[in-house]
Amino acid sequence: MSYLTYHAKYVPTGPRKILYLNWPVILLLIAVASFGFLMLYSVAGGSAEPWMTPQIERFALGLALMFVVAMVPIWFWRNLAPLAYLVSLALLVGVELVGETRMGAQRWIDLGFMRLQPSELMKVALVMFLAAYYDWLPTRRVSHPVWVALPLLVIAMPVVLTLIQPDLGTAILLFVGGMTVMFLAGVHWAYWATAIAGAGGAIFAVFESRGTPWQLLKDYQYRRIDTLLDPSTDPLGAGYHITQAKIALGSGGWTGRGFMQGTQSRLNFLPEKHTDFIFTTLAEEFGFVGGFALLMLYVGIIVFCVISAMTNRDRFSALLTYGVAMTLFLYFSVNMAMVMGLAPVVGVPLPLVSYGGSAMLVLLLAFGLVQSAHVHKPR
Repeated sequence: MSYLTYHAKYVPTGPRKILYLNWPVILLLIAVASFGFLMLYSVAGGSAEPWMTPQIERFALGLALMFVVAMVPIWFWRNLAPLAYLVSLALLVGVELVGETRMGAQRWIDLGFMRLQPSELMKVALVMFLAAYYDWLPTRRVSHPVWVALPLLVIAMPVVLTLIQPDLGTAILLFVGGMTVMFLAGVHWAYWATAIAGAGGAIFAVFESRGTPWQLLKDYQYRRIDTLLDPSTDPLGAGYHITQAKIALGSGGWTGRGFMQGTQSRLNFLPEKHTDFIFTTLAEEFGFVGGFALLMLYVGIIVFCVISAMTNRDRFSALLTYGVAMTLFLYFSVNMAMVMGLAPVVGVPLPLVSYGGSAMLVLLLAFGLVQSAHVHKPR
């Protein structure tokens, strides 16, 4: 029996597709978002406004979008991948031309009803395009220099445009996410050895360029590195955020101070307590137990995604699922490392928990693609 015959015979159709959704992933996503609703209610002083109600509305919209995307055959999304990448790239260019500047960064396009951050769309579009590319490319050519150069160029363009904004955190996520798909596609280890050596050289160049006319990073980005190495050098300036975050994390102890009892957030010592630093609010109120519970929910989502990818015979679907799982991992690991002082403060939100529109909707769209890959795999 041919693959196409097998595929047509065993892939569910019509309303039966709902039964074949990866329901554990859906339930875990809802559980993670519920943590976010609870924390946004707390940081607002026991009020559903101004953060919790809009967040619930966005999540409901994103969940509906995820179900719609899941019902569409995965081959449609494979064919749409190049267009999704080109549109996202055009939007990144548009940010440079007509983008809205907030807090010193030009990252958003005002659509009237919402502010769109194109770099969030690119995280999904990049994974889609690379998965489609390696699905199209014969396995014997994966490590050929010519066919390695093209995906590197595809990754480099959005990374550079994102660095210009400037948004170092998102640029890192785009780069690592793209490299992950290349690695899983089977690119030869020699390229990775070269990349590691190059990364070491790039880090050396970054530090050596400080204070020179060819300085590679912005001054505030160097200050973030200084703060990571020693927050006490400027406790009321660049080190203030991470110092207050560590106080909140430590004061939570094992079980926390209790819901809405966190002094750091209630007295407004915590910066960006409803966005990038919301994990510190959770850790202060629910302690190690609450933080570990949230971490396990994220891990559960990744485990079910990896199982789905490993059992999927379609190369595009498997690479896409792995790529989305890695994107989620990068999101929460970088955010948690950042607020614990293990990584520089780079402005990466905690997925489905931090307040925000673009990041949540795009992440749920990505999981809609994962669901489509899971529903339409041959059984």
